[in-house]
Amino acid sequence: MSVLSSVVSSAAGRRRLAAFTGVGAAAAILGALLAGPAAVDGWRMLHWLCKPLATALILLLAWSAQPVLSTRYRRWISAGIVCSLFGDVLLMLPQDLFVPGLVAFLCGHLCFLAAFLGDSRFAVRPLWLLASWGYAAINLWLLWDSIGAALRLPVIVYVVVLSSMGGQALARAGMFARRGDAQAGCARRAAVGAVLFMLSDSLLAWNRFHAAIPLSSLWVLSTYYLAMWWIARSVQRSDMTVEAGAAQ
Repeated sequence: MSVLSSVVSSAAGRRRLAAFTGVGAAAAILGALLAGPAAVDGWRMLHWLCKPLATALILLLAWSAQPVLSTRYRRWISAGIVCSLFGDVLLMLPQDLFVPGLVAFLCGHLCFLAAFLGDSRFAVRPLWLLASWGYAAINLWLLWDSIGAALRLPVIVYVVVLSSMGGQALARAGMFARRGDAQAGCARRAAVGAVLFMLSDSLLAWNRFHAAIPLSSLWVLSTYYLAMWWIARSVQRSDMTVEAGAAQ
């Protein structure tokens, strides 16, 4: 990873990485949209190849960011992306691996939450957290009768963790913005990514448990990749001055 990081550390290298990531994400979405409903055809193979590839490129984007907000933040964000990569693979396979995939993404959200808690206490601006929990609770209430009994407990745990991650990202961004902190730009990017992650998972849940959404792969995957992109981009500082102790 260190060799690859040095290759993409330049501005030109990062632009190429961004372009490759966009192409990979677009190919994953196109493959999902055009794949046959049952047969393993070329489009489905394209989706299987490019879905984890795009996430891996986003991981490289996060790991190669310079200057970083902190090495601790980068490690936790990168760990969260790795967990999401496992979730990508589990959820796209033809077997019903929904629960293992859910666990992989739950671990990813716990990693993101740990990253956000590195420089802000939990519920530092409680209204944002309450708003995130409220949004999640309304979605869960509306979908409750459509969720099988065996899945209700795993889904509840996942929703609590996801909404806590999203609420903390928003609260953290609000805290830094109010203080006029140099980290406000990074926190804002993380918050955008967290909100998009919640939106993507909401679309996925409605499509799986309630009724098929037209072009669901387009909406679910596009919001997912945008979420991961903005969270990965939050690793890089907005300013060029690394404060004392930030690299610890």
